[in-house]
Amino acid sequence: MTSFKNLIYTAFVISLFFSCENDSDTNFTLKGNVKNLKKGVLYLQKDGKSTIINLDSVVVKGEPNFELKANIEEPVLLYLKLQKNDGQEHYIPFFADKGITEINTTLKGFSGAAKIKGSKQQVVLETYQELMTDFKNKNLDLLKANFEAVKRKDTTTTDSLYKQSERLLRLKYASIINYALNNKDSEVAPYLALYEIPNTSAKYLDSIYNNLKPDIKASFYGKKLGKVLSDFKIAQDSIK
Repeated sequence: MTSFKNLIYTAFVISLFFSCENDSDTNFTLKGNVKNLKKGVLYLQKDGKSTIINLDSVVVKGEPNFELKANIEEPVLLYLKLQKNDGQEHYIPFFADKGITEINTTLKGFSGAAKIKGSKQQVVLETYQELMTDFKNKNLDLLKANFEAVKRKDTTTTDSLYKQSERLLRLKYASIINYALNNKDSEVAPYLALYEIPNTSAKYLDSIYNNLKPDIKASFYGKKLGKVLSDFKIAQDSIK
């Protein structure tokens, strides 16, 4: 029995050793506070090839402060996910880099109320998000006006609103492309090209890619954008 206890103790010590070793290998820390959160699970996640990957997690039991750790090779978009006891899930996307990022938010306004302090890429992303807020509000106004026009069976107004919506979308895409071109020294630029303007012409994506600084071209999203363009050109050549 004594030898069995010794075996359990040895295993426990070994597990602590490897746990500490893994902690020392991490180069990114996400810490913060979720006001009024009493129970739930917080996850630090990233995009995988076909699914979301959990990097770390913590069970919250009455303490709103949290700390999550991971090892990241370069700047990348991560997610803070909240899974509440009722099964509901909420996400906060943010651009992470090595070091410390801090997220403070509330239970009620988990995503919308989040205040994020961390990487320089996050600052570029937030400026972009502020730029997009105006487009979002204008689009909501058009949707509301269209709903009212449909109720009145006012086809003249609905046709006009449709054209306005198309113009707004073109202007939004042009603004995103311009923003990416103006931030050629940030990993956010190729990220926007990949995920925010999916239906744009390949020539605009090519312009963004060729405008990137060499180190950004060699980044995770830079290489991904380069592959998308390479695959597109191969597909085009096969049609000729």
